[in-house]
Amino acid sequence: MSILLSATGSTAMGWTTMILWVVVMFALIYFMMIRPQKKEQKRVSAMLSDMAIGDSVVTTSGFYGVLLDITDEDVIVEFGNNKNCRIPMRKSAIAEVEKADSVQ
Repeated sequence: MSILLSATGSTAMGWTTMILWVVVMFALIYFMMIRPQKKEQKRVSAMLSDMAIGDSVVTTSGFYGVLLDITDEDVIVEFGNNKNCRIPMRKSAIAEVEKADSVQ
């Protein structure tokens, strides 16, 4: 009878330990992968919502330009000194935004 009780107790302890490790692994995954990704998404969405006409931008392809027009999903960017090089693109293609200086 005592052998049966000790086997049942160790099995319950094994399950508890396994469940504890699963919880710890999910917590690690959350804090190492999911949480930083959500923070980055918030940072990017805040950056895109704060864009204004005249800001300098860098696209995800590495092109530097100046914002000429902003709509809900798209922007028009002027590249280089050539005033004829104006390209419409998605807001999601903007990687960095540098605010225009008020004193020029």
